[in-house]
Amino acid sequence: MIMSQLDVNLLVLLVLLACGIFSQNAAVTIAAGVLIFFKLTPLSQFFPYLQQHGLNIGIIILTIAVLVPIASGRISGESIFKSFLSVKSLLAIAIGVLVAWLGGRGVKLMSNQPDVVAGLLVGTVAGVALLRGVPVGPLIAAGLLTLIIGTG
Repeated sequence: MIMSQLDVNLLVLLVLLACGIFSQNAAVTIAAGVLIFFKLTPLSQFFPYLQQHGLNIGIIILTIAVLVPIASGRISGESIFKSFLSVKSLLAIAIGVLVAWLGGRGVKLMSNQPDVVAGLLVGTVAGVALLRGVPVGPLIAAGLLTLIIGTG
């Protein structure tokens, strides 16, 4: 009886907020907090927009952040060209291509089989909140590279 009156989705967000606070993971804490705020206010009308465009906006922001060292000159054009001469850098390029390809397949899977989205979300958030992971592709590629070349 009480479950019918309880907003389970709000409860899940509160648990995620607690996990973020407990694990000192700012990304999970802020994301859950913002969504709780949206849910409890008239801003909830923007959920369809966030759902439709949020991933693309996040990818754009992430891509900007990844490209900043090139734009700022911290990574020189010479370094970029030299990356094609080192085995580690060539491995990094190959892993980056593989992860981008896998990400594209993942987006298609999520679009074609929405029943797996909940599991993906729970797993990703759990990895971020409890294992101090970060839900982004380029950093995953770098993590895989450390496994292959033995640094980290």
